[in-house]
This record gives sequence, structure tokens and C-alpha cells, in this order.
Amino acid sequence: MSTEFALVGCGRISPKHCEALKMVEGSKLVGVCDLVRERAEVTGTQWGVPWYTSYERMMSETHPAIVNVCTESGNHARVAIDIMKRFGCSVIVEKPMALRLSDADAMIQTARETGVRLFTVKQNRFNRPIKLLKRAVDEGRFGRVLMVTSRVRWHRTQEYYDQAPWRGTWAQDGGCVTNQAIHYVDLMQWLGGPVSSVYAVSRRFLHSMEAEDAAVATWQFQSDALGAFEATTCANPLDVEGSITVLGETGEVEIAGFAVNQVRTWAFADERPEDEQVQDASYSPDSVYGFGHEALFRSVIDSLATGEQNMLEGGEGRKALELVTAMYEAIETGHPVDIGASYAHSRLGGSLHGD
Repeated sequence: MSTEFALVGCGRISPKHCEALKMVEGSKLVGVCDLVRERAEVTGTQWGVPWYTSYERMMSETHPAIVNVCTESGNHARVAIDIMKRFGCSVIVEKPMALRLSDADAMIQTARETGVRLFTVKQNRFNRPIKLLKRAVDEGRFGRVLMVTSRVRWHRTQEYYDQAPWRGTWAQDGGCVTNQAIHYVDLMQWLGGPVSSVYAVSRRFLHSMEAEDAAVATWQFQSDALGAFEATTCANPLDVEGSITVLGETGEVEIAGFAVNQVRTWAFADERPEDEQVQDASYSPDSVYGFGHEALFRSVIDSLATGEQNMLEGGEGRKALELVTAMYEAIETGHPVDIGASYAHSRLGGSLHGD
């Protein structure tokens, strides 16, 4: 018996979802929807499923078990909450799960009240090199973790931002930190643990847009480890790097490539036989999205079948969103920001707020 999926939002990321669902045994795409008729029709025709310009009609006619929300970021919360409330359907929300912490909290609360499941897209957690790195961290092979660093150096043209009026806006998108690099924000906190404070600065160097196209930040982890974060869409003419490094007392690992897909350094004081096979985990993805969506959807299907907790639950998505919000707060105020404080100056979500 297949788990039936529907898709809301047929933009840039939608082919990755459709392609991955086609590859996952036990999943079936039953409908796609987009407010732009042509985009919905093209996607539905390509994948051989009914297409709609109203998700309400799609839900009523197809009755999916899960809806993948791939709309513009600023509408993730509204669409996900409506689907959970009105149709009692579990949802998978693309990154970021929302732009405002209050919206993320409302999504989590709605899932709890309606008894459905809320998942967030974190496909890089399923990359083979990242899974090995996470296991090494959990096994304590680094001893005391000293530093966690990430670099996202990607290429986006002005045409990319001009393709849709919401791109690069505070109300619907944010800049390179929120759109491109939030997956790496997630990996840093997933590997390094809770963060106590952040400081950040940003620039808009090459693109005409509201938000930033370059940012750097320093983090203070609760463990006393340090974090360094760098993100930009100003790499020209190609995507250069999407990497993460963990340095500890007794080990060092760097996962590089342009989508954390390549083991560049793997060294521990306590060498183990399995370390010799680590390089086999490297792979070459066809895009910065990687191949993790298939494993992600399998994980969701398994969790729905067993009722077990999943590392993609909505609360996990909130962690990365709060770190992004705190960095924007630091950018606006010029001061370090404690996690859990008021973020009254963050512009993410369209207006100053104190979520």
C-alpha cells in the first residue's frame, strides 16, 4: 500500500520533490498545485498526475496522507496551518519552515492540536558523509569539540532574483542566510549542540534585492565551542563550496564539495578500521540540493507507519529559524545576541517584531 503525497508550489525545488517521490518505494504522488496555471499544468503533465490551481480542490479530490509545502517561504506557515486544520493532513514544509518564530510556534501547536505530523526539509542530514560525521560526534570521537565552521559560497544571478517578485524580500524570503544557507545553519547546531549567542554582519554586494547576498557570523555554543559561519550568493561564475568542519581535541573532519558531499579530511587519534572506507562515502550530486530527499521521504513514511519520533519534526526546524533570526537581530543592532532573547529588530518576515 502506497503513502499518497500531494505538492503545493511548483517552483524551483518542486522537481526535486517529484523526482525523489518517484524513486521512493511506497510513495505515490497524486496531485500538484500552483497558483500559476501554466506552472501547475507543466508539472502535473511531466509527472503524470492531476494538477490544480487551488489546493483546497486538490485536497478534496485527491485526499493525500501528506502534503509537501513548497510555496514561497513567507507563505509556508499559512498554507501548512490551513492544511493541518481543515484537512487533518500531515505536512512536510520546505526550508525555512517559516520566517517568523511566532508562525513556527503556531505550526507546531497546530500539529499538536490536530494530531497530525509536521516535518521540515533537512535533506543534508541524510548525506552519507554527514551521517558518518554525526555518528562520530555522537560517539565522542572528537573528545571536546572546539570549533564548528561552515562556508556556503554559491552563485546566483540577478535573473534568479528577478524570476519571482518575492525573492530576496524580507516579507517572503530573506537573503542568502535564510534561503540558501539555512541548511548549513541547521547542520552546525545539529553537530555542535545548543548555541548561547551569535554575532553577525552582512552586505548586499552584487544583487538588486532587499536582503543580503553575503554574511559572516560567529557563534558561541553552550559547550564553549566556537562557531564560524559564512554565506554568499556572490560566487562567480560558479558554485564553489558548501562545507562544514568540526575540530576537536582528538579529531578533525571536513566535509566539502559544493553540497557537503565530499570527505576532504577525516582524522582521529583513535583510528578505527572503518575509517579506511570513509572516502567511499563521497559522491557527486547533480545540484546543490544533493540526493537526500529520497531518504528524507522514506524516513517520513516510516515514522508515520510506526508513530516513532523523527529528527525532522517541526521543533527541529524552529532551531535553525531561531538562529537565523538571531543573526539578523545582530546584523541590525551591531551587537552579539543571546539565543532566547527578544529579536525585536530582525527584519525577517516583513516587519520589525519581537517574537
